[in-house]
Amino acid sequence: MSSYDFKKIEQFAQSLWNFSSCNFQREKYYVLSMFPYPSGKLHMGHLRNYVIGDVLARYKRSQGYDVLHPIGWDAFGLPAEKAAINSNIHPRLWTEKNIAKMRISLKSIGLSYDWSRELSTCSPEYYKHEQKFFLAFLKAGLAYRKNSEVNWDPIDKTVLANEQVIDGRGWRSGAVVVKRKIPQWFLRISDFSEELLKGLDTLTGWPEKVKIMQANWIGKSEGALIKFRISGYEGRCIEVFSTRPETIFGVSFCAIAVDHPLVNELDLLTNAEKETLCTQTTYEPDHCTDNKNFSGKANFEKVHEQKLGILTKISVEHPFSGDELPLYVANFVFAEYGSGAIFGCPAHDTRDFEFAQKHNLPCLRVISPKCTNTTLPYLLEEGVMCNSNFLDGMEVIEARKFVIKKISSIGIGEAKNSYKLRDWGISRQRYWGCPIPVVYCEKCSMQPVKVEDLPVILPEEVEFAVQGNPLEHHPTWKHTNCPKCGGPALRDTDTFDTFFESSWYFAAFCSKDGGIDKKSCRHFLPVDMYIGGIEHAILHLLYSRFFMRALNKCGYIEIMEPFRNLLTQGMVCHESYQNSSGEYLYPEEAKLLLEKGEKVLVGKMEKMSKSKKNIVDLEEIVSTYGADAARFFILSDNPPENSFGWSDRGIKASFKFLQRIKNLVERYLSNESSGKVETDREIEIQINRIIYEMTKYMDEIKLNCAVAKIHELVNLLSASGALSRETIYILLRILEPFAPHLAEYLASKLEGDILLYSSPWVTYSEALLRSDTIKLMVRKNGKFIESLEVSEDSSEEEIISLAKRLIKNAVVDKVIYVPGKMVNFLCSNPG
Repeated sequence: MSSYDFKKIEQFAQSLWNFSSCNFQREKYYVLSMFPYPSGKLHMGHLRNYVIGDVLARYKRSQGYDVLHPIGWDAFGLPAEKAAINSNIHPRLWTEKNIAKMRISLKSIGLSYDWSRELSTCSPEYYKHEQKFFLAFLKAGLAYRKNSEVNWDPIDKTVLANEQVIDGRGWRSGAVVVKRKIPQWFLRISDFSEELLKGLDTLTGWPEKVKIMQANWIGKSEGALIKFRISGYEGRCIEVFSTRPETIFGVSFCAIAVDHPLVNELDLLTNAEKETLCTQTTYEPDHCTDNKNFSGKANFEKVHEQKLGILTKISVEHPFSGDELPLYVANFVFAEYGSGAIFGCPAHDTRDFEFAQKHNLPCLRVISPKCTNTTLPYLLEEGVMCNSNFLDGMEVIEARKFVIKKISSIGIGEAKNSYKLRDWGISRQRYWGCPIPVVYCEKCSMQPVKVEDLPVILPEEVEFAVQGNPLEHHPTWKHTNCPKCGGPALRDTDTFDTFFESSWYFAAFCSKDGGIDKKSCRHFLPVDMYIGGIEHAILHLLYSRFFMRALNKCGYIEIMEPFRNLLTQGMVCHESYQNSSGEYLYPEEAKLLLEKGEKVLVGKMEKMSKSKKNIVDLEEIVSTYGADAARFFILSDNPPENSFGWSDRGIKASFKFLQRIKNLVERYLSNESSGKVETDREIEIQINRIIYEMTKYMDEIKLNCAVAKIHELVNLLSASGALSRETIYILLRILEPFAPHLAEYLASKLEGDILLYSSPWVTYSEALLRSDTIKLMVRKNGKFIESLEVSEDSSEEEIISLAKRLIKNAVVDKVIYVPGKMVNFLCSNPG
């Protein structure tokens, strides 16, 4: 047999392939792995993500679908700007260099992308479309500008993303970061809160965990809005939102947020008091995050453990009893949630209880529990109302409904739903992003750039050594003319949040010009299978769902939900290694120390990370073992949704297995002229079952189980000797999605004019599946070897003959046959 020259095989196979998709007459299948940020190097997580997508694309293509399987680059963002500062290289050049390098890596893995649809979000040809979308959003009232709090570096004079703040200081200057309000652009995602929440019920192909995370992030709360009159201010009141309006008679205080309008209107706090409350609040608005690996934990919970409140000079009146209640401004109340005001019922809320204890406020029980637990605060919604006037004696839920009806009837409140989801802040004070297409004119105020003047392109000559936003300090770029009056105007120097680009790129792939073409979108959208990490469950996936609704409202697109099915692949893990000093080692360093007899501490399997050095170089793996072995192994052990443990032993085993397939096929080809081999019925039934189960596992995306079926077929063909043109083709056809280079190469040897990548999937016989078969255990000296499936009417001699093939060269002394259950070979020389 010839050696397994995988590099030559890969080059041969890739020279044959041409993947494109645009046949509107065929049923479509759109498979998309989340596009990468061009960091310059692929890692094992990329390999798993993209190979899962490629296996599905190749499989669906073989089933006759018009498969769309594109690739692009999420190319704007902070790392490129950091590179410009640290390495004195323009962000565009840095990005383009990295894209070129990663493109070569992706092609080397044999991914079946339609490269004619490749796009890069930093290209003006791409972002001109999103500038157009923004203008449409602005016209439809979906975009607006307001002052918003940001992280401000007073030395660099720039806004910092959350991840640029390290221990309260700027990553570059080291200055103490302060909160500052500046004008920023927002999209009205909060207007779609209920729609986005209800839409989750239609996403039956999404993991339940992701839907729960999004539902929690949207954060719907059902309750009531109740008016508390402000004492001494005729006609003025504070509207308080509560999810527990039935506890209204247990109220001992009210509190409002530090940025509630009344704080300034009634001069309730000094600047020093405001600063105290703001600095003691660790709340970070979710709309200001740039972290694409953001976990999505509800940021309303991100407050300092110390519940601070400052007593104001005014009080409010209880809506039913008329009692005077103190009003506080507190750091645990948020203007963006509910009404920015709460009432405190210490007996039935942990936060309110702690606050009341600190400020010596009354704590009146208004729910009598049915259980023996009388400890306060009592938080359960079970019990009977007490000390509650007209609510006394009612069950909690009954009382809630009654009090909402009561406040509505007398005009002091109403039933109200509130949501934690806030509007999406899309302004970023950085250079490397899509320019916001508006200008500011002294005469005409803010004006949108005319559509025919798009795109507004970033200037090439920028200075990153200056403090602040390079666009703000550019000598000429920001100076322009007003599109309305023609007079002098200034461009908006902010750029879009990079999530803006990733919220619609999947629609851009539908058209080869990178825009949104209704006909193409109607054919390909929604994405049939979207693949990416669960860390994107909140921001990216939620923003994309909103974006489709916004584009739909503006007439660009017809769908609401962008992704029909979602697969969140597990992480690629590796053991970590430490030397005797506790320092982390790269795997190759650990290997050298072990070879020298030195002690190495082997840690548990955990996510590959640079900090723990438990990473494996993908390029080195592909160079050593080939792309097919890497592809085959990365899908072999665990379901795609589970984490995967990388091991040297595993990749070597995959390499040897592929080499075994190559040798098996070449052995058949070299002996083919010796005559046609008839496949007996028992083997035919087993191969038919393997095809059936393989197809089922591919449909269910149980790719590790599909890999096991390939192993089973190879073992069957090797043991039975049932090598024929038909059985070899079946093997290569089911191997192709996983190891496409080797399968394509061997298929060309089997059938000179065949292109396996565009050939149909193998089919199975329903009739053979219905054959009456039984499964027997084959044992050697009592040890289980393998299961054997045979026809129910097979004779004892036929069964023993078939079973003997599974024990290879062993010398059989005695056969114990238990009909319908087992064949046990007793061997003095097991072989």
